[in-house]
Amino acid sequence: MDLQGLDLNLLILLDILFNERNVTRSGERVHLSQSATSAALGRLRDYFQDDLLMPIGRKMVLTPRAEALVQPVRDFLLQAKAIVGSTPSFEPGASSRNFRIMMSDYAASIIMPELIPRIEQEAPGVTIELITALDSPAKAIDAGEIDLLILPREAIDSPYHPAEDLFKENYVAIVWSGNRFVKDTLSLDDYLRMGHVGLVTGPRAHTMDVAVLEKQGFRRRIEVIATTFNLVPELVVGTQRIATVHRRLAEKQRAYLPIRLLSLPVTIPPFTEAMHWHVRRDGDLALVWLRNLISDTARAEAAKDRIVRPR
Repeated sequence: MDLQGLDLNLLILLDILFNERNVTRSGERVHLSQSATSAALGRLRDYFQDDLLMPIGRKMVLTPRAEALVQPVRDFLLQAKAIVGSTPSFEPGASSRNFRIMMSDYAASIIMPELIPRIEQEAPGVTIELITALDSPAKAIDAGEIDLLILPREAIDSPYHPAEDLFKENYVAIVWSGNRFVKDTLSLDDYLRMGHVGLVTGPRAHTMDVAVLEKQGFRRRIEVIATTFNLVPELVVGTQRIATVHRRLAEKQRAYLPIRLLSLPVTIPPFTEAMHWHVRRDGDLALVWLRNLISDTARAEAAKDRIVRPR
């Protein structure tokens, strides 16, 4: 397609160049040689009458003109994708759609075991690609790289992109069932004195319980750091350490790990797990179907929820 002398297919490459800032990697993503990618970049430079990307040392940086083009180009491509992909109806049973969902391993362990069998039953040709939550999940949804983002609403509060609450979650403490220091209740002194298994979800990114406790002036002695939610309960087993984890995760893992759940002696507010999507995908009927399925699954989870009585 040509628009005022510009092959619109070049905008796809331009968007990738903006993201990669590397000619070779950008070409690989669209199956072009380095020379062909360089030639395409030359055509884009001629059209916009700007260098767009400039070498500074060993890096390529965007010019001011390119910086101003990043979001308009991304929005245009997302809109084009929505137009091309739009259908008057969606038949799950006949679809071969691939959905990319970004979520933590915690959210996946709570939602996906119930969701996947329903998807297989209703849409056996549909595939689900789970993407690990990154440092900048908002950028992933802005760029249209994912279909859905499932994270706490408190972590992604965008006035631009729609969101739907799925369920509320709170925290409990867990210890190994053979822990000698903790009985039926957990005192604040014991909680702060004991060694903790902590969690870091990305470079310099801690979970929200860390910030909440530090804001209250409580500092724990973190002796082991895990990088996934599901690993934390396993790392307290066989030790005298303690961990602060999501209640649903603790209940799920208590079924096959020798751990005990305890009420926390500190106040950590609950959070709301929510589903987020790009505003331009709001009318995507296939995505509407998937969102409804996830909402139904979350409601079923909430319906069977109960008041926890740690033991």
